[in-house]
Amino acid sequence: MDPQQRILLEVAWEAIERASLPASTLTSKATGMFVGVMHQDYSHRFRHADDIDLYTAAGNAPSVLAGRVSHALGLSGPTLTVDTACSSSLVAVHLACAALRAGECDIAIVGGVNAVLSPLSTAAECRAHMLSPSGRCRTFDNNADGFVRGEGCGVVVLQRLSDAQLEGRQIEAVIAGSAVNHDGRSAGLTVPNQRAQSELVQAACRAARIEPDEVQFIEAHGTGTSF
Repeated sequence: MDPQQRILLEVAWEAIERASLPASTLTSKATGMFVGVMHQDYSHRFRHADDIDLYTAAGNAPSVLAGRVSHALGLSGPTLTVDTACSSSLVAVHLACAALRAGECDIAIVGGVNAVLSPLSTAAECRAHMLSPSGRCRTFDNNADGFVRGEGCGVVVLQRLSDAQLEGRQIEAVIAGSAVNHDGRSAGLTVPNQRAQSELVQAACRAARIEPDEVQFIEAHGTGTSF
């Protein structure tokens, strides 16, 4: 089994415990599972037919990252794994919020996981000039020469605000709005499009019903990639 599946199971349970949600609540309500993931490094170890057994397919399929948690916890809501590269987990949050607003689920467990388990994905990103030769991610710096890979897993439990307040949940934060778009045709497949990114920020502000000058803190995804 891909270690990412095992890690996600553990951290999902930790998030549920922190939210003080008993298992009976998860199974009695429409609970969805949304996961963002980019790499499946563990599958690189299967190089020959003799390496494959009964559990290889389910143990390495991206869809099973979300499916295994729903299976283990008995969740009956929307269950999906999304890969939009570096934005995967945040797009999973976006989709979970949409599902909550649409009434497709009453509770959404949302997570992202990344474990570097093979040198091949690192080599591919090196060849694509994505990783920093100096081992430093100098975001917004003229000396930026790429990013540095990291590992981790994070899971949050989402509810509609009105439901969380009615049930007396400890509310850690409120997602006022979100937006997703694509660069479209830019200077290259992996080259950002300034216009598209500007439009995305404006769309997120509109979704949150706030003005840009009301934003007090920005946590940016700064890869430090040189173009």
